[in-house]
Order: sequence, then C-alpha cells, then structure tokens
Amino acid sequence: MSDNYQGYREPALSVLKENKVSVWSAVEMSTKRGTFKGIILPRSETADNHHVVMKLHNGYNIGINVSVIDQIIETGRKEAHYKIPEKEFPVDPKKPNVKLLGTGGTIASRLDYRTGAVIPAFSPGELYGSVPELADICNLETEKLYGVFSENMAPEQWVGTAQAIGREIEKGIHGIVIGHGTDTMHHTAAILSFMVQKSPVPIVMVGSQRSSDRPSSDAALNLIHAVKTAAESDIAETMVCMFGPTSDQYGLLHRGTRVRKMHSSYRSTFRTIGDIPIAMVDRQKITPLRTDYIHRRNDREVLINTNFEERVSIVYYYPNMQPDIIDSLTDNNYRGIIIAGTGLGHVNKPLYPSLKRAYEKGIAIYMTVQTLWGYVQMYVYETGREIMELGVVPCANMLPEVAYVKLGWALGQSTDLDKVKEIMLTPIAGETTEREPYNGYLIYQGGIPEVEEFLRVIKR
Repeated sequence: MSDNYQGYREPALSVLKENKVSVWSAVEMSTKRGTFKGIILPRSETADNHHVVMKLHNGYNIGINVSVIDQIIETGRKEAHYKIPEKEFPVDPKKPNVKLLGTGGTIASRLDYRTGAVIPAFSPGELYGSVPELADICNLETEKLYGVFSENMAPEQWVGTAQAIGREIEKGIHGIVIGHGTDTMHHTAAILSFMVQKSPVPIVMVGSQRSSDRPSSDAALNLIHAVKTAAESDIAETMVCMFGPTSDQYGLLHRGTRVRKMHSSYRSTFRTIGDIPIAMVDRQKITPLRTDYIHRRNDREVLINTNFEERVSIVYYYPNMQPDIIDSLTDNNYRGIIIAGTGLGHVNKPLYPSLKRAYEKGIAIYMTVQTLWGYVQMYVYETGREIMELGVVPCANMLPEVAYVKLGWALGQSTDLDKVKEIMLTPIAGETTEREPYNGYLIYQGGIPEVEEFLRVIKR
C-alpha cells in the first residue's frame, strides 16, 4: 500500500482516495456533525478501518467515522519527518548521574508543530531536546530494556529489569528512573520491591497518562519530577512518581507496594491505598510526608533475588461463582491462588470443597479484600473461620495485585508451604501495615454539600 495512506484500510481508504486526500493533508472536513479543520494523521496497523484521524488546530486528535463524512477538501500538506534534532546532553561532574531504563511506551516525546506529528524521544540528546530542564538536574544516561505495552510486562521483563537495576547500582549510579506504561505500573513497582531489596539509591517508576501531543500532557513534568527524585531524594525505595492533584502543581511519590492505578484517564490516577504517600515533589524541592522510609546510602550493596513462580492466579470473587473456577486452577497445576474476597474476606459455601481440594494438593491460597481499603478479618464471622479451616490464609491489608506478585516471588524462594507462609506474612517493603492511619482512607463523594464547598475552595 502506498505510504500516502499509512495504516488506512477499506472503507476509510476509499473515502480518502475519493476525496483526493492522504496522510499529512491539511484539510477542511465537512461532516454531518459539523466542519473540522486539521491534518490527517497515520493510523496504527492494528486500528479499526472505519475512522479517519485528524489533528485539530488546538492540538487534540479526533477520529471521525467515515459514515458521517460528506466532503474533504485539501488545503495544503505538512509532511512529517520522524527525527528529533539532538542536542548533546551537557555533562557536569558536579551533578549526580541518573540512569533511565525504558521498558516501552513513550517516556517523552516532541510535538512537531509544523506537521502535528508526535516523535518519540529516548536518547539523552533527544530527551534534552524535548525536556531541557533535565540537564539542570543531573547527568542522564538511557538504556532501552524492552519495547512493550505495559499489559505485556511479565516475569521475563520483571526479572530483566531487576537485574539491570542491580548492574547500575554496582556501577555507582546515583539514582534510577524506569519508564513504564501506567496500566500495570503498580504490578511492576510491587514486584521490584521484592526482587530488589536494600537498594542504596532511589528507584523511581514514571509514565504518562496523556501523550505529549496533547496540551494536557503530563509526560514532561512527570519525567522532571522522577529524575529530580532519583538524583536528589534521600528516599531509597521503589516508588511510583506521577501527578498529585489533577493540576500540574506537584507530583507524589508512592511506595511501590501500597500504590494502585485508580482511574483510566485522570492524570492524578495513582493513589496510595490505606496509607499516605512518601513525599511530594515539584521542580524546586522534595517534601517528605512521612519519616519511616529507607534512607539513601553511599555503599553499592543491593540484594537482587529474581526467583519467581509463574503458576499463580488472582481470583476475584463474585456472587454465584462456580467451583470449577478453582478446580480448573487445581487441575492445571497452579501453585498459588490469591482470592479477592468480599467484605472482610469471604466467598460462598459452594467453593469450599474445591478450596479444600486445592489446599490438599499443595496449592498456597491467600485471601485479600476487593474493597482495597481495609483488612482481611476472617475471625469475625463464622464464614471466615470456616474458610481458614480449608487452608486459606488471610493477608491483612495487602493489595490483591501486590499479594499476587509476592506469592509468585515467595513460591520462587521455597516449595515448603510453611516457609512460603512465613514469607507472605512477614512485611518486606511496607506491603502490610499494622494499622490504617486516620487519613489513609479518603474518598470524597461529589454532590454532597461539604464536598462541593471544599471543591469551590480549592477550585480544581
């Protein structure tokens, strides 16, 4: 297919040809829903075949279904060139050295205003051209470990990332940033908290909710905050660094085992669950919100332990769940099951025989709560006590996803279920806490008077 129609297939392809326009045409498009002016953009090879994508003059992209298009008139062309002019990243021996490890996605990118194209940036020179503020913070090195969407991050990538972190620490790096897609960032943050222990330097995971071609992108500021944290912070833990409020005031540093993505599109999607974040970060300073974090050290010692058992599953309980869900895991030789139970940690009675069978076959079974906030309390009701008698172990206030990766890691350390239980119930990286602080559970409900008054005061 001609490069003039990059990614377009029938019937969208015919609409472009009939109107004598192609990719990078500046157009005025008349539709049954109004007239739009912009640039026709390429389509991904995996995208659907019914939409024409345009970049509007305000910077946003829209997809227009071909069924509503009446006419497209070309007013010019703005051919894209996929190259970022590199500027040599300045090296200052007085500044700390930071390593940026890429796992996939666009860590940062540059918008070509002439063409409307989004151009990925990754090398130090490209990043300096895109986010020049980074040179004020550190000397930056980059390494692309993987090029996968975050949903495709798996044990192979977790192990490779942990090993790369170990190598960089041994070389003497001052801090590490990991570029990662946001969808499963909390899974990776949790497993790295177990695979990489006693790090002497900050390990900061960062991504963006909105791509750099959007006016509301959080990519550059998140990267600035993450690099500043890696270079200057006293906090030597695995953390997630993303927007705090929906505005661009500051970012938050979340502990890797207490953080979760909580909204599909908000820039402030990441929340510390059942606790408060470790710190705030902005362009000028890092402000700790708590004192119980692990402090930076000057030595190069780190414990890397990447053994992981992949045959572990999360089961999200729902009313009328059938026993064959558990039986299938048992029959397929899974070694561990995490249950996200209702309330204080419950499932229905029809599952009992299957849970008992799984336990008798040597499967490690642990209970978490699907409420996310709060603790498993299986002694309160008879149901919970019965489930424990079947071999199910309560996991305190460990988040389901954290329990999943920890159980895989624990089973990688031992086949002895008593030893696995000891590992699971012994806090390693703050994955369980003795109590939930008074301000560890805050969910405001819009519409009620006191919340609406609060929103009027903060104006965002």
